[in-house]
Amino acid sequence: MRIKTITCHDVYNSGASLQAYALMRYLEEQGNEVEIIDYKPDYLNNHYKLGIIANPKYEKNLMLKMIYLTLKFPGRVLALRKKIKYDHFRDNYLKVTKKRYISNSELKNNPPEADIFICGSDQIWNSKFNNGKDPAFYLDFVPQGKIKASYAASFATDRIEESVRDITKERINKLDYIGVREISALNILENLGIYNSIQVMDPVFLLSKEMWLNMTYEVDKKEKYIFVYDFDGNELIKEVALKLAKEKNLKIYTVFKSDYSDKLIKNMGPIDFISYIKNAEFVISNSFHGTAFSIIFEKQFVVVNRNEAINTRMRDLLSILKIKNRLISENYNFNNLIKDVNYKEVNKYVNERLEISKMYLDRVTCIKDQLGECNEEEGIVCN
Repeated sequence: MRIKTITCHDVYNSGASLQAYALMRYLEEQGNEVEIIDYKPDYLNNHYKLGIIANPKYEKNLMLKMIYLTLKFPGRVLALRKKIKYDHFRDNYLKVTKKRYISNSELKNNPPEADIFICGSDQIWNSKFNNGKDPAFYLDFVPQGKIKASYAASFATDRIEESVRDITKERINKLDYIGVREISALNILENLGIYNSIQVMDPVFLLSKEMWLNMTYEVDKKEKYIFVYDFDGNELIKEVALKLAKEKNLKIYTVFKSDYSDKLIKNMGPIDFISYIKNAEFVISNSFHGTAFSIIFEKQFVVVNRNEAINTRMRDLLSILKIKNRLISENYNFNNLIKDVNYKEVNKYVNERLEISKMYLDRVTCIKDQLGECNEEEGIVCN
């Protein structure tokens, strides 16, 4: 089958790049012809533009604007080095459409050709961001008669804003198949009166551990280390990292600047991200895909609560795999934290959820044609 996927594939975020690759690669392995729609509206395309004002409050007068850009300029120049790694990953790992689209209307006027269109995965339906309100991420542009499905789409929260409830329901109801990443997303959909959805695993789990290992490299391991991936400058992460480093005689490697790390990993791209997790002795993060790859590589890890609603992503994943004790907050027990994760049990739950996820994708890509029926002996039944 010819399949086109649409997701936030090129936003200079390791998890976003890797999940886009994983879904594409898995569908290819099932014998499909797959491309990612190169959809880059302005709101997804401004990350490394030196003159962009990201915060509207600094647009109010010229003086504020000049101060903002002056302060941001040095960091943005340095960040261009990281952009090179993301561009390399896109060019060497992602098969994107030759045409780049910048709006839903452009997609509607000249849609890419495919038998099946899949939106997902990741936070494409998070209405706190522009992409969650963009009809393109609900496959609004797809011509009639084509199969439309979501795979592991995420709202990234327990509830959606009242102002977008009706339009969200209308758009999702037009999908032929609805696969979401979190249990909390099922609850949101049920509250919208949508009951024909299913929870599936993030696409990074669709690929084997061995496939991911083949993409990594060996970090120069002169010393054993804790890998810390902290978006927020979280004080609890700092506390846990320092205690753990002392307890286990480990160095601390961080991705974002901190006052407690032994090494700052600069200009990290997607391959660096999975390589540093693979080579770590322990992982501390408040990142969904930091958590996911810790599990894939069978690392000892903890996840620290973030001060925002998107904690639901990590909470739901850990809950499904029966390891909610790896999510900690201020009243954590350090002795429990250093107990090893039982990956024999965890992998059992991963495989159970993966079986459901793969059957869902089989169903989506199972189209009756002039040659006959789908293979029902494998438990795959078309609508």
